[in-house]
Amino acid sequence: MYLYVYNYVFALGILFAFFDAWNIGANDVANSFATSVSSRSLTLRQAVAIATVMEMAGAIGAGARVAETIRTKIINPDLFKEDPAVLMLGMVCALVGSSTYVFIATKVGLPVSTTHSIMGGVIGMGVATVGASRVSWGWNGVSTVFVAWVTAPGIAGCFGAIIFLITKYGVMRRRNPVKWSFVSVPIYFVITSALLAMLIIWKGISGIIDKMTDAEVIGSILGVGFGVGFLVVIFFLPYLWVKVVRGDWRLKYYHIPLGPLLLLWRRHEPIPPQPEGLVTIQDYYRGHLTREELEAAAIAARDDRNAAADDVEAAAHSPTGDAQAKPKFPNKTTTATPTPTPICGPRPDGPWHSLPVIWWVANKAFWNGIDKDVVSAQKSHSVLSGDVEKMHARAAHYDNKAEYMYSFLQVMTASAASFTHGANDVSNAVGPFATIYYVWSHGAIGEKSSPVPVWILAFGGGSIALGLLMYGYNIMRNLGNRITLHSPSRGFSMELGAAVTVIMATRLKIPISTTQCIAGSTVAVGLCNGDWRSVNWRMVLWIYMGWIITLPVTALISGILMGLIINAPQFGHSVHV
Repeated sequence: MYLYVYNYVFALGILFAFFDAWNIGANDVANSFATSVSSRSLTLRQAVAIATVMEMAGAIGAGARVAETIRTKIINPDLFKEDPAVLMLGMVCALVGSSTYVFIATKVGLPVSTTHSIMGGVIGMGVATVGASRVSWGWNGVSTVFVAWVTAPGIAGCFGAIIFLITKYGVMRRRNPVKWSFVSVPIYFVITSALLAMLIIWKGISGIIDKMTDAEVIGSILGVGFGVGFLVVIFFLPYLWVKVVRGDWRLKYYHIPLGPLLLLWRRHEPIPPQPEGLVTIQDYYRGHLTREELEAAAIAARDDRNAAADDVEAAAHSPTGDAQAKPKFPNKTTTATPTPTPICGPRPDGPWHSLPVIWWVANKAFWNGIDKDVVSAQKSHSVLSGDVEKMHARAAHYDNKAEYMYSFLQVMTASAASFTHGANDVSNAVGPFATIYYVWSHGAIGEKSSPVPVWILAFGGGSIALGLLMYGYNIMRNLGNRITLHSPSRGFSMELGAAVTVIMATRLKIPISTTQCIAGSTVAVGLCNGDWRSVNWRMVLWIYMGWIITLPVTALISGILMGLIINAPQFGHSVHV
């Protein structure tokens, strides 16, 4: 039985569910991928492409279980049996409060927890309708999430620190880091693949987990992990050996399937000179000075200023009165990060209302978000960023060839993190919307175990990917290297540490904040990266401030809005909750 009289409420639910998921992509997903983009393992366009595929896969394949937590464990739906439309309206208000706050936070560059946000929205509407005493504050409700908020950054930080310290002392600081990278990379591929398989199986796609024994679950997880490791050893390591050790610049990604044949064909083949300007292994530390380089640059700049002042004074006292004399400054050569070619191109000629111009403006609005140079923008100074160069100078620089090998691992961990994010955080938007849809389509609140329709999960995943594409750059340029120096080995450790924590929470059906996981892991790796000054604590406190205010602000927005609506004269006679 469809409640056609509430079609407008259902329409508002669709609108704000999309807006909330869009903001999750622009804030939460962007926060997660800021690590990969900042370390230069992925370009912004590559990050968006990977996120689109993996967020959709995680949302559709494994997002239903956590969505049930948001739907049913904060406010008991049974309280609304007499007036199910009130629950429907309340979830709309929760989405309004959450999406509005997250959009403002994204606009000002504040990475917040969208899990906090929607939880606050649901709590606010619950207090406004059934009272604070009816909110599930206990261990099976809000308290579980509160505990996760406190422990998630610490747990993720411990995992990230352990992984990075093993990499740092076991690979990067060894006499031959490239050789040891060949040993560690397959092991890390096995671990990451097994973790991703663990998540998929534990989440129980289409009830598969219910039909598997414990032995089958363990066997499947280990089989996937060691299977990927075997493929890496057979096909990927030969490719890396020819390209990294032999320096064969002619190799392309499509040579990877050749595997051992590369060793046979090109083991003794002479390598022609590399064309000028062609870069096969980039400098992951370009633009980041060491402490010695920074001190030398400061001395050189001071000498140049003194020399320039002497030239000005000499020109002023010149017998010829040479007013054209100019101070001499050194010519600086920098290696700029290549800016991607804009997708839309220049604006076509014609008035603003002409069809070509309108089409160009629409495309510009849609694609503009992936035409940004995020890494360069992170170097700009602000009150929060402070002296980024001095902070980066306290971190060690490692072999670029070894970092290059870890860049592939970071792509995999970024993909795994994106999948886990789609599985865990899609619930923030589709959990309330699933309730709205069920009440509208059935005229009742439904059972707690009512499945979340696949199309709703797909709707949430697609909206998340769209938010990252259009506006994710704004959060990315405020994070990453502005917290601590990133590189592929560091970024891999950060992402894997966060992914492990999210996987554990997903198994326990706890909707934790991926923002807190990646932030905690980033800070811990930054501390292992140098000393306490290698972390931007002003930015960390700024992020924590956003976490603290999120829940009360969204609860106030949602609660006030809900209270105003249900107590308005036209509703007052029909609402008895």
